[in-house]
Amino acid sequence: MRLRRCAILQLEPQERIVFDLATLSAGGDGLRDELVWLAYAPQLPAPAPLKPDELHVLGAISPSRWRNRDELAAVHAPAVLEALHAMGLLIEEHSAAAAQDERLRRAHWRSASAVMHYASRWHGVDADAAQRQIEESENGDLLSRLGPPEPVVSEHVHPSARVALQRPGDSPLEQLLLRRVTCRNFDRNRSLSAAQFSSVLFRAWGARTVHDFAPNVPLLKRGVPSAGGLHATEAYLLVQRVEGIAPGLYHYHPIDHALEPLRALDGSEANALARSFVAGQEYFVDAHVMVIAASRFHRMFWKYRNHAKAYRALLLDIGHLSQAQYLAATEIGLAAFITAAINEVDIEQAFGLDPLEEGPLAVTGFGIRAAECREVEWDPLNVVWPKS
Repeated sequence: MRLRRCAILQLEPQERIVFDLATLSAGGDGLRDELVWLAYAPQLPAPAPLKPDELHVLGAISPSRWRNRDELAAVHAPAVLEALHAMGLLIEEHSAAAAQDERLRRAHWRSASAVMHYASRWHGVDADAAQRQIEESENGDLLSRLGPPEPVVSEHVHPSARVALQRPGDSPLEQLLLRRVTCRNFDRNRSLSAAQFSSVLFRAWGARTVHDFAPNVPLLKRGVPSAGGLHATEAYLLVQRVEGIAPGLYHYHPIDHALEPLRALDGSEANALARSFVAGQEYFVDAHVMVIAASRFHRMFWKYRNHAKAYRALLLDIGHLSQAQYLAATEIGLAAFITAAINEVDIEQAFGLDPLEEGPLAVTGFGIRAAECREVEWDPLNVVWPKS
């Protein structure tokens, strides 16, 4: 057997306060500081606590050169090697873990970005239930739990020193922006027309053209910017209520402006998946269409290899696309939303995505706004919901 260290690894010293009867008996407060080292790696389901001898051995083994286990055991305690192997921090050659580790290496992730991304993925989280628990424990008083918020604006000079600017006049764009309100009330009794569905998808996600920037380097032209013109964000769809489109999971082909069917669903299955995708946020579950924004990491990192800004650029791409979807929906009288509170692992499993190469960073959606405002929407100017 030959071993080497995993490709990406970060260590965090974490202090924990533990009860110690001995210190209490000696007249102390009964508390003892304990330092624990945590190992973070994309392939781990959770951070792994390390013992001092494990930490020492891990730092002594190469992440690039395979070494015979017997050769390592002559230098390091076999029990420690076995423990690190079981954790997934030491990789065995020709194993499934080695193949996974190799895919991660080929994707050219920057170490800090990879650890942050994989450590923040959710599975089976019910955000609504957690919020209700907080509200019940604090009687709905946000200030008592969090303290006062930071000011709305970070001000740097005295008001008298500000340079006043002329406000622009009214315009179709201004009216569109005023009506752009995140929807929390979708009409579950109506279906989107095929034309509405097609329009929003193309305006936000469709490719206007494909251009060969260099030989064998094609780039997409969408209606929004993207780092390097790569447009490494894919649109995976959960369709619930669209005329002529069966409920199910789809992939959107931006060049052909077409759906690729992945899995048919009945109404209850689609609703259950929707609830899982948005971590139990009930006000989004009835959206007629959910669009999962999934980043193709290798496409971005192909050019921006181990780049400090590459992961940030992926997040910016999704912001551009979601705003385009908001405006495209609002223009034709529909409503939209976006949320980052999502169960990434559940989405990956539903669509069969390999999280080392392609992963969801947000869930967006659009549909017909309900006639009744059941859930409060942030519409302080009462443009969408006029005062009665």
